[in-house]
Amino acid sequence: MTSYFATCARGLEPILAEELRGLSAHGIEEGRGGVHFQGEQATLYQANLWLRTAIRVLRPLKTFPCQSPEELYEEVKAIDWSRYLTLEHTLSVDCNVRDSHITHSHYAALKVKDAICDQFVERTGKRPSVDTENPLFALNLHIYRDDAVLSLDSSVESLHKRGYRTQLLKAPLNEALAAALLLKTGWRGDSTLLDPLCGSGTFCIEGAWIALNRPPGLTRKRFGFQSWMDYDVQQFAELRDQARRAVKKTLEHPILGSDERRDSQRHSQENARAAGIGHLLRFDLKSIHDLRPPPGAPGVLICNPPYGERIGEEKDLRELYRAIGQVARERFPGWQLFVFTGNSRLARYIDLRPIEETPFWNGKIPCKLWHFSP
Repeated sequence: MTSYFATCARGLEPILAEELRGLSAHGIEEGRGGVHFQGEQATLYQANLWLRTAIRVLRPLKTFPCQSPEELYEEVKAIDWSRYLTLEHTLSVDCNVRDSHITHSHYAALKVKDAICDQFVERTGKRPSVDTENPLFALNLHIYRDDAVLSLDSSVESLHKRGYRTQLLKAPLNEALAAALLLKTGWRGDSTLLDPLCGSGTFCIEGAWIALNRPPGLTRKRFGFQSWMDYDVQQFAELRDQARRAVKKTLEHPILGSDERRDSQRHSQENARAAGIGHLLRFDLKSIHDLRPPPGAPGVLICNPPYGERIGEEKDLRELYRAIGQVARERFPGWQLFVFTGNSRLARYIDLRPIEETPFWNGKIPCKLWHFSP
């Protein structure tokens, strides 16, 4: 049984922990900015394939006290790196430092690279190449209050990058955060999902993947662990094939998006096609004022309206929030309304009594997911 750490955005730890329980991981323990867990090699592969809310999955290699660059160098050089990489591997080191004697993350990363490369030079006369853009072998160094954790990065590229965004609109909702918000609502594809401010279509696309039981890493070109020396090609191929066979072909309930901006509608359609589900989703050009419920049983309304931080000014957005509440109250009885916003003052203009207010972070912006029952 090996120990791992799945990183995530602040506030997503409980949701990520629940995802890991669904993968039958062991020793699950929420931490700051991620979740500790244990499992076999297959668990690591499954985590990279299936986790919707994680950023990357790390395998801690060594934990040690560290107050100086010299200490860091010696601790890293003491590891037998021939067990983990060869001269053919390209190398990168990602580092974050907080509240420590070592204050520069870039310099700390350089010391790690120097220690590894110097060991190879002493043993073979040659050194592995460094590639910060597309490395075959990636390390993560985290130093907090002079305690260092050096980990193998099994993901390399952030898991939130699903590969379906053809273009970025202003202030797009992070895919992992969108998935977390949907999971928090309790919706699992068992009713209609409607986003009346769809932006780039992220809620609808992530929702469709949840409803279809499609893992977000299914068509990813490469994971970091595929360059590890203990990589089991056959085992991963079998796990990926099992996942592919379990994906549903159709949605049991409609997933709909709309937006009054034509470019948003177009980008949503393009992103859905890139995600392989363009034929299953519908995006209408429509103002919130013209919104009507589709036929059938009540479902879930979810949206991420602008909140004056990056798009629009607060005073110009009051009418939008007021309209969200009014339309939900008058036309969507029995539905559940979820509004994700970083502006509690604007949320009050929805003029509905909230059932729950769950705190999240959108980057550095403190936000809440407001739950209403119109």
